Amino acid sequence: MSIRVTVWHEFRHEKKNPAVAAIYPQGIHETLAAHLRVSPDVLVRTAVLDEPEHGLTDDVLSATDVMLWWGHGYHGDVRDDIAAKVQQRVLEGMGLIVLHSAHHAKPFKRLMGTTCNLKWRESGDKEILWVTKPHHPITAGIEDHFTLDHEEMYGEYFDVPEPMETLLISSFTGGEVFRSGMTWTRGAGKIFYFRPGHETFPTYHNANVLRIIGNAVRWCAPAAGGVVPPGCPNPPVGWV
Repeated sequence: MSIRVTVWHEFRHEKKNPAVAAIYPQGIHETLAAHLRVSPDVLVRTAVLDEPEHGLTDDVLSATDVMLWWGHGYHGDVRDDIAAKVQQRVLEGMGLIVLHSAHHAKPFKRLMGTTCNLKWRESGDKEILWVTKPHHPITAGIEDHFTLDHEEMYGEYFDVPEPMETLLISSFTGGEVFRSGMTWTRGAGKIFYFRPGHETFPTYHNANVLRIIGNAVRWCAPAAGGVVPPGCPNPPVGWV
């Protein structure tokens, strides 16, 4: 059975910054989608901020098993009602992969219930990502560490709830460390936050990064029947 994936992206940086367009001429969303489409068991669509309903109509949401979300400078432009629908779909069983600056995306903040704030520095630091759970499905095929020569630094404290699992920890040129791969469940849905991916660096052309994202799609995909029943029933005594 195919995994139905929606890759969501603001798709504004590529239109405003020639340096970003040079790295991702079709947009980050299409770069990620092209990688995922290589797998015959994955059906991929894309959606972007400036489409009607941000490309996330009820039909699209109901037909999505796993959503990837990349956002950076325009979190406030996402409609609250659309963010609430994404949150509800996760509770019902849709997987959510939150990439890089989407730590401040409205759906993620709603699901975490915290500020999701962190430290950051955009200076092209070298990032080393260390695998802390080498036998997890998301880190399958990844050596004990890999390096990104240039990335935006994110540092602790990262204000998110204690994760179910921490799979990757990053270290940076300035000595900072960061929990770069974390998982949670909310309702019937699985969530994976994955840190690297600043738009001015070719991070989404890195084979290790793409492998982790591909692994995460399969991990986040809902199990058959993994849906939270609707409503909050008040059964009478002896109803069973």
